[in-house]
Amino acid sequence: MLTINEHYLKLQASYLFSDIAKRVAAFQAANPEQEVIKLGIGDVTNPLPPACVEAFHKGVDEMATAASFRGYGPEQGYDFLRETIAKNDFQDRGADIAADEVFVSDGAKCDTGNIQELFSTEAKIAIPDPVYPVYLDTNVMAGRTGAFKDGRFEGIVYLDSTKENNFVPDLPKEQVDLIYLCFPNNPTGSTATKEQLKVWVDYARDNKALILFDAAYEAFIRDEELPHSIYEIEGAREVAIEFRSFSKSAGFTGTRCAYTVVPKECMAYDAAGNKQAIHPLWNRRHCTKFNGVSYPVQRAAEAVYSEAGKAQCTALIDGYLSNAKIIGKAMSELGYEYVGGDNSPYVWIDGGQDSWGFFDLLLNKAGVVCTPGAGFGTCGEGYIRISAFNSEANVIKAMERLKEAMKK
Repeated sequence: MLTINEHYLKLQASYLFSDIAKRVAAFQAANPEQEVIKLGIGDVTNPLPPACVEAFHKGVDEMATAASFRGYGPEQGYDFLRETIAKNDFQDRGADIAADEVFVSDGAKCDTGNIQELFSTEAKIAIPDPVYPVYLDTNVMAGRTGAFKDGRFEGIVYLDSTKENNFVPDLPKEQVDLIYLCFPNNPTGSTATKEQLKVWVDYARDNKALILFDAAYEAFIRDEELPHSIYEIEGAREVAIEFRSFSKSAGFTGTRCAYTVVPKECMAYDAAGNKQAIHPLWNRRHCTKFNGVSYPVQRAAEAVYSEAGKAQCTALIDGYLSNAKIIGKAMSELGYEYVGGDNSPYVWIDGGQDSWGFFDLLLNKAGVVCTPGAGFGTCGEGYIRISAFNSEANVIKAMERLKEAMKK
């Protein structure tokens, strides 16, 4: 008799964004004349930067002739992209990262979900609350948790991110092995200073723990004092893996390209307490289960770092940050407190009511889709996340509708 992995049965009935999609579909079916403005899921709306499109086309053209055709590429990514990433994203910022420590992939979501496969199911996991659901759900699937009770899984150390700590969690009160951090944060939009990250790096070094640092939104940082990478912190090479994505910074959500950095000094331990380098383990996992990102896509990603590409990506991000300011201003005028939106495309709003109820209010009264904070964890209850990923015209229209529907 074939049996299933029963850890999957612990998962909640549906994925957050699937629930949202179902509610939106039901609303549209009942109100076909109502235009819906989606400011929920973090999907970009602007096209790829022209420099990336040009490089993409050139890459496709190379695949059209026998002389320049490429078949299977290196699973870790082509050297031209890995070297460009290492130089521009790390070395130029004073972070010591080599090209062969960069692993190109088809998405940070995949990598943040897959990385846990390298570690024992007995590892003690610390996860922020609220949190991007992938971190939690993949550990549930792997069997690192108990049952789901009172809104949380047994066996997980939750790091509360609340108004009281400015949505930057405090160190755990018990020893943990694997720590998930995300800054600029999804969903709250909060940021962490170098001093705050140094506290986490020191904790990881002192406790033989590992930090999984999601920096998918680092390109939105405009405050020059804030770190873009955890490797700007002394000692982080020993205790941190970093995840990056071209999805939000260059509009690659439908094109798919990201990367993970695993420094060679980064260690975990076997059952006997001996150090084991994580780099070769991730390389083996990557080569066994992943077949590489297509050559044209990697050429398009390389173009992000060209002079034209940098300018075009900056313009895209500036546009989304401008949208975030419009959202923040409108919510403030309506009397709602919020964080995020200045170094992040997300605005985290204290709705003062049930999250799903607030979601339904915006959808049914204004035709605007947000994301209910409760879907990110118990500390998200009472909040909603509004995304700046849409056109300026749609954001302005959405805020006008909200003002009409939500006047206090």
